[in-house]
Amino acid sequence: MTRPDSESLLERAFADAVERADDNDEGTERLLAAAYEQFCLVGIRRSTVEDVARRAGVSRVTVYRRFATKDALVEQVVRREFRRYFDEFLVEIKKAGTIADRVVLGFTSALRAIRSNPLIGGLMAIEPDVLVPSMINDGGRTMATVRRFLAGQLRREQEAGNVSTAVDVELAAEVMVRLSASFLVTPSELVDLDDDEQVRAVARRFLVPMLDAPPEPT
Repeated sequence: MTRPDSESLLERAFADAVERADDNDEGTERLLAAAYEQFCLVGIRRSTVEDVARRAGVSRVTVYRRFATKDALVEQVVRREFRRYFDEFLVEIKKAGTIADRVVLGFTSALRAIRSNPLIGGLMAIEPDVLVPSMINDGGRTMATVRRFLAGQLRREQEAGNVSTAVDVELAAEVMVRLSASFLVTPSELVDLDDDEQVRAVARRFLVPMLDAPPEPT
């Protein structure tokens, strides 16, 4: 399936997960695995296409046959990691019994998955100028992708009677996504993001109540 160039990396990764796309051949997967290992070890900036080729046991020409540039290779590796997260999330979310549990699980698992990922979390820690700008300075496309996904989930909950019909699910999703992004980009001094209990408490205290209709003004 061909997608427009304006589509963000996250949009393509999520679409792949939803569509269960699996269009990489064995050779491409081998290169992506080698690149992942290389980037995790020394970072993206200090890695070269030659390093990846050497780790994969192939020639540099072989890498360039599949990836025209280093940037193209980096994008595919990062996209692959986001795809893994979406695959796991779509399975995990079905285990939560209530809408409150699903909101808490979604918020907690997103922060944990990104921060603990050897590549994504590592890049945010040691090379934030490589990854973060692509997530927040892309004209809002990345956050809009997550917002649309989350709003769709909340809308289905609303149709099932689990969320008040008075709730603006688009706005609720926007606030949830921006809060998550803020925690990821600028770690808190008050909330230990490595403590799932603290993160869950934040979600239950501030995110879950957003799904109840506010009282009508008198």
